[in-house]
Amino acid sequence: MLNSIKKLIKKKFTLQTPNTLFKGIENGKSNFDKSLIMKYGELNKDKTFYVIKRTPGTGLFSNVVFVLNHLLIANKYNFIPVVDMQNFKTIYNEKKLIKKNENAWNYFFENVSNYSLDEVYKSNKVIIVSDQFFHSFNYNMEDISFKSLIKKNIRIKKNFLDISKRFIKNRFGKRTLGVHFRGTSYKQSAGHPLPATPKQMIEMVKKILKKDKLDKIFIATEEKKYLEIFKKEFPLKIEYIKSAYRSNKNDAFKIYPRLNHRYKLGREVLIETILLSHCDSFIYLNSNVSSAAIGFNFNDNQNRYIIDNGMNSKNIIVAMFYWYYKKLLPNFLGGF
Repeated sequence: MLNSIKKLIKKKFTLQTPNTLFKGIENGKSNFDKSLIMKYGELNKDKTFYVIKRTPGTGLFSNVVFVLNHLLIANKYNFIPVVDMQNFKTIYNEKKLIKKNENAWNYFFENVSNYSLDEVYKSNKVIIVSDQFFHSFNYNMEDISFKSLIKKNIRIKKNFLDISKRFIKNRFGKRTLGVHFRGTSYKQSAGHPLPATPKQMIEMVKKILKKDKLDKIFIATEEKKYLEIFKKEFPLKIEYIKSAYRSNKNDAFKIYPRLNHRYKLGREVLIETILLSHCDSFIYLNSNVSSAAIGFNFNDNQNRYIIDNGMNSKNIIVAMFYWYYKKLLPNFLGGF
């Protein structure tokens, strides 16, 4: 009885990993939880394929950094990597094809090697990796160990780069400040960095606008309220992607309010990240998006400013309230 109550509380009041829209080969326990060499056919007897999959996965760039870690392993052992987010569904997979792609990786990125999934699953030696994000894995895309891999293997689809270029040409100023302002679920994410408050972010933005002589602000935020605050505070400077999904709730993966919603969530965060990476200055806190923006490094001369509020509690119940508690405290008592 007590365990049932605990489970109900956890489900109701703590953050949950989003579900996939539909099932692929696996969505629970897998026969491939341990990396095993499998034989699917007689092709390519001189090669070992390394199938990278993560189901259901989490945010787009959490999935990307997961792939990067496995690319390091593939390179070390001379395996040929392929990403399978077709048979192994992620939270971004749609039921219908997206630009002729069933593989969610190919919604956003080019293949990491020259081999198709069809050929791989007819080959003699195939390793299918576990979904587990191991403790030894590196979480930061800006890490030097990933630099060459990002350039070689994480190739963004051209249409997203073209969209970003048009936005920069039409909407950026002579010098633009990028702001990644996490809200909603990040305030309650156990073991994650504590996000900035609106007051902190506005103070920092005003300071950096003056210091770096910037004339525009590009903001990426998933919280509707935060965008409205910035529009009111900086009405002549603010730029943002108008079509991006925003809410004051943690409901992005709980509802389906538009056609191809899951794909569009990934598309929007990818374009926002490209734009943040192009900005002349960048205000952020540690997250997969900011790490990706720095890792892509589209602007070698970008000035970067981190807001560090420390880490949220690892206790999932405490984490639900800790940010709000710290927000109420004065600075001299550890608040922000």
